[in-house]
Amino acid sequence: MAALQAQKAFSAAAGRSSVRAAPSRGALVCRAAADRKLWAPSVDAPNYLNGELAGDYGFDPLGLGADPVALKWYRQSELVHARWAMLGVAGVLGQEILRPDVFWYEAGEPQNLPGPFQNVNMGGLLAWEFLLMHWVEVRRWQDYKNFGSVNEDPIFKGYKVPNTEMGYPGGIFDPLGFSKGNLKELQTKEIKNGR
Repeated sequence: MAALQAQKAFSAAAGRSSVRAAPSRGALVCRAAADRKLWAPSVDAPNYLNGELAGDYGFDPLGLGADPVALKWYRQSELVHARWAMLGVAGVLGQEILRPDVFWYEAGEPQNLPGPFQNVNMGGLLAWEFLLMHWVEVRRWQDYKNFGSVNEDPIFKGYKVPNTEMGYPGGIFDPLGFSKGNLKELQTKEIKNGR
């Protein structure tokens, strides 16, 4: 709109008659999308990124999210990786505060561990970690394929999580009741902090 007004003013100043072009459908889409935050000024978001997802700023230059099934999986992957990244930063900061004499990258070496943990078999610990993480990831994959199918505890039957949206289980995982407020805003903050 501003460009059309500038062109009209320039044409009038140059002494030429201005011809007003009929607004195209693309111009209407751009004006409607101007109300939404995008990753860069004056860019058009792909039509499959319509702002419904938390933290969606229309950034997908390779078109990886064009497939709705893939976009759903990418969203869950981004959420899990963002949470791991935030936990990692908290771990690094905690270690730097508790033991500032040890560089965070060397904190996991056996000689830097607290007394009872110095003789731990790191290979066995890694194997247990691999098995437990595999179990958690398989459960997450099952929930992705059949949403709500893993909401019940597999060992203690009867304990369920009120999972209203994939990736946000609520219940015991929301002890402060944040999900009862503006959940969309909190989801956006979580993704932004994780990125």
